[in-house]
Amino acid sequence: MTGDTAANKHRTTQQDEQVPTYDHPAGGWGSVQSVARMFGTTGPSPVALKMLAKLNKPRGVMCSSCAWAKPAKPHRFEFCENGAKATLWELDPARADASFFEAHTLSELRSWHDQDLESSGRLTTPLRYDAQSDRYRSVSWDEAFTAIGRELTALPPKQSVFYASGHAGLEASYLYALFARALGHQNLPQSSNMCHETTSVNLATSIGTPVGTCTLEDFDHCDAIFFFGQNTGSNSPRFLHTLKDAVDRGCRIVTFNPVRERGLIEFVDPQDPKQMTIGRSTEISEKYYQVRPGGDVAVLTGLIKCVLDTDAKAPGTVIDFDFINDETDGYDAMLEAVQAATWDEIEAHSGLSRALIEEAAQIYISADKAIAIYGMGLTQHVNGWLNLGMLCNLLFLRGNIGKLGTGISPVRGHSNVQGQRTVGVGEKTKHMPSDKLRALFDIDPPQEDGMNIVHAGEAMLDGRVKAMISLGGNLLRAMPDRERMEQVWRKLNLTVNIATKLNRTHLFPGREGYLLPCLGRTDRDIQASGPQAVTMEDSLSHIYGSIGEADPPGEDVMSETAIVCAMAEASPPDNPKLCWRDWAGNYDLIRDLIEATFPDDFRDFNERMFQPGGFDRGNAARDRDWQTDSGRAQFTTPTTLSALGEVPSEPTTLTLITLRSNDQFNTTIYGFSDRLRGLSGDRKIVLMNRDEIARLGLSEGQKVSLASTIDDGTKRQVDGLTLTAFDLPAGCVAGYYPELNPLVPLALHEKNSQTPAYKGAPVRVIA
Repeated sequence: MTGDTAANKHRTTQQDEQVPTYDHPAGGWGSVQSVARMFGTTGPSPVALKMLAKLNKPRGVMCSSCAWAKPAKPHRFEFCENGAKATLWELDPARADASFFEAHTLSELRSWHDQDLESSGRLTTPLRYDAQSDRYRSVSWDEAFTAIGRELTALPPKQSVFYASGHAGLEASYLYALFARALGHQNLPQSSNMCHETTSVNLATSIGTPVGTCTLEDFDHCDAIFFFGQNTGSNSPRFLHTLKDAVDRGCRIVTFNPVRERGLIEFVDPQDPKQMTIGRSTEISEKYYQVRPGGDVAVLTGLIKCVLDTDAKAPGTVIDFDFINDETDGYDAMLEAVQAATWDEIEAHSGLSRALIEEAAQIYISADKAIAIYGMGLTQHVNGWLNLGMLCNLLFLRGNIGKLGTGISPVRGHSNVQGQRTVGVGEKTKHMPSDKLRALFDIDPPQEDGMNIVHAGEAMLDGRVKAMISLGGNLLRAMPDRERMEQVWRKLNLTVNIATKLNRTHLFPGREGYLLPCLGRTDRDIQASGPQAVTMEDSLSHIYGSIGEADPPGEDVMSETAIVCAMAEASPPDNPKLCWRDWAGNYDLIRDLIEATFPDDFRDFNERMFQPGGFDRGNAARDRDWQTDSGRAQFTTPTTLSALGEVPSEPTTLTLITLRSNDQFNTTIYGFSDRLRGLSGDRKIVLMNRDEIARLGLSEGQKVSLASTIDDGTKRQVDGLTLTAFDLPAGCVAGYYPELNPLVPLALHEKNSQTPAYKGAPVRVIA
């Protein structure tokens, strides 16, 4: 395989202009028009304008969309297209009240599109499912909490699962984790189980921390940034301002991704009048390489070989042997494995030529300080552990962790998904220190680790789980093996969904099913002690306070924190040190508890929560304090050159990668425009390289099905997809999440963390 073949040329260096594409930069007028369209849907109310003006600013509202950092000196408008959409979506004037549910059965609502369900408006009253009429009916809060407490009391603790999406603030999340452990279980899966649990588990093995090491300051000093499997333009657009500033001062950016995403190609700053009128766009990536899905291990192996070869020609001029000798373990084993890999193997797995990989390596070698950025393109693979280990290996070779301008930085999705884990929402005993819980609350927390999402799904299928409590989210829609999970969900004894809007998960209630309306991030939260603030943590480990200012959607809507407290108060144990009612009335008291439980991370929590730019809770690896088993940073020895569980050998087997559109946040569908990819309309599409379409004897526009090739006794197939030519590497197809989730089995997941392999599922196309 060479870099000069026609097949390689268009997918590694140039856009294939014969397929749908977006010819404009990310940001710019396209972004402005998209926000304006949302205003046309919801109406430009004064409170919406006020909220957007204060979004992501000190003592303002922290965006409920992505988890990107909020600078100490914010822009005039410190929000992006996605943040505006999320804010306006939450400020929806429509109401899904009792009369709405009286007018629609759940059977009818299951025929609606996901967007139509959420467009029905904000939830306003607590609801209980009535099986006889197949409707949600109003219920008082007291009746709901009493019934929920009764059901939880009747079940053995380990038969309950408490799920949390990444939205709820640190206060509600901490009490939720405490509630589960006081009840007697640690079944606390979280949305990170489906995206960045690979990070939490495997970064801890390599560098001793479950989170990234960078701060915003590092981006002011780096010489190169290497991106792997992350779509900044759609998933965290405010990051583009940071990247533009880096490029403007001379930083070189290199991207590896199967899809050419516009946000990492070029950008126009909507807040720069010159760029918006006569100025040129900023080229973000100097080099952009379309690696095959699962091929990042091979790419990283090739980059490391280049570093080794260059240093061999001038020993000690490239590799930081002081760092390796003083700070790391495992170098020799890694070295032997990398040297054993041939360039033919690397080219075959990566889909890139040696010349292209050497080109990228020279940028890395020439940079004194480099940062590695990654997203779910690395984590949602069976061998995601190896993706991360090899990325750390590359950084270790030149000492690019633990000094200014360097580091590894996973880009998280939901706004507080990292923070929830920090305050104890997780299935492992280590996520919430047992000694602190005993001292503070006189409870004896369980010592056996609980269930993550995959384990909980398996336990529901075999009847070991009887109750599912969801603090936000649309879990059933987000999970793999969705059709099997929908069938078993309704057999549960109890389902409780705490939510702002209706979504598809709510349409599959258990025998006792409750839908409880909660305040959103933008809503004013008044409790016994007065107005309340909530807090969250960004991707860069900074903590921020947030104050909502909008009128709640109804008088009968409670905060997430108050709902958690009321459920806990109605459940065992009866413990005078569990002061649920006091905590619901004053969130300062909860922050005091968080500080007492995690003193190193939350020193002076209440005093620092509104610090501009957030307060940094610290990161040991950034200080080269490696909290690994060996006390040193750990090189990873590659055992394969592919992140896929099994590299397809049959010519008709393709690798599926799932995508989010530009008009989407996680499972929330704002609209049907995927502007930055040049796509719009129907989401039931499958994208494929033009040459692959011809090779398989198919034609563009043809209706096809995708079927899983995993033979485990369960048929997994999605029908009615329109085949669409798109600029992708050979051997893969792409389509939208969550529509294609049924093709991914629960058992197809990352080796160590059980993160579903949404970026590496084997499928075939059926005409």
